[in-house]
Amino acid sequence: MPNTPRRNSVHKSSPKRRLTSPVKHRQPNWLIRYLQHVPGKAWWVGGFLIAAAYIWFFYYFFVGPYGFRWRALYGDISHPEGYEIHGIDISHHQGSIQWDTLAERATINDYPISFVVMKATEGATIVDENFHDYFRKAKLKGFIRGVYHFWSTKSGATQQAQFFMKNVRLEEGDLPPVLDVEHRAADQTPEAFRDSVRRWLYLVERHYKVKPIIYTYYKFKTQYLSGQPFDDYPYWIAHYYVDKVEYAGAWKFWQYTDAGRLPGIKGLVDLDIYNGSYYDLQQQCIRRESDE
Repeated sequence: MPNTPRRNSVHKSSPKRRLTSPVKHRQPNWLIRYLQHVPGKAWWVGGFLIAAAYIWFFYYFFVGPYGFRWRALYGDISHPEGYEIHGIDISHHQGSIQWDTLAERATINDYPISFVVMKATEGATIVDENFHDYFRKAKLKGFIRGVYHFWSTKSGATQQAQFFMKNVRLEEGDLPPVLDVEHRAADQTPEAFRDSVRRWLYLVERHYKVKPIIYTYYKFKTQYLSGQPFDDYPYWIAHYYVDKVEYAGAWKFWQYTDAGRLPGIKGLVDLDIYNGSYYDLQQQCIRRESDE
């Protein structure tokens, strides 16, 4: 084959292919951009935020209102000072109670448990599964006993009152019936709600011939159940994680924690005090009509 002259052409190199697509860098937010330009302040702001978070955590769990529950959960509950009459309120959540242990060993600030209030009914259909057992054993162990009805927004006042009266037979020496009311139906006006509560109180008072006790937290009472006739009924205030009652009106009972622990009860239990002497507490109880 004859020789052919070689071309003196210049080969243009093809551009290199990109193996990856170019990375789009996200612009830092305004705070980061600011700190980048002022590096000295970055340390100052970061340290401030860490210190603020630490102070908030310490206050919330050890000093502030929730600190009472924190300490209670870990066995360092703060019981109100200056009260001698202590009690508990229970429901099926407490399960099987060792009543002998509770009666013989349970004390608060060196004072024995004097009264036990138990859930009986809820709405117009529910009876607490442990009510009858608790009701009988509390009496046998010498406690002043009480019974409460949990208000339901799904049933009428008359039906709830009739259901409670059908299932609860109070005796001489028992505390007056308790209405635990903590909610108002969203579609019910405040005035209609107050009328329904008045209806329950009237029917139950007429049946047992004693004024029922109203149980609720103090902000709810102030908003919905203040004034007449509600202030004529003994008030049981629910107010947790505070060292004193903030409610300015009269009250008879104070449920001050839901995180109590006592011998004879597994788990947590609500703790209460009575605002008065043991004699005063007995005067609150149901008596024979001849004693009225």
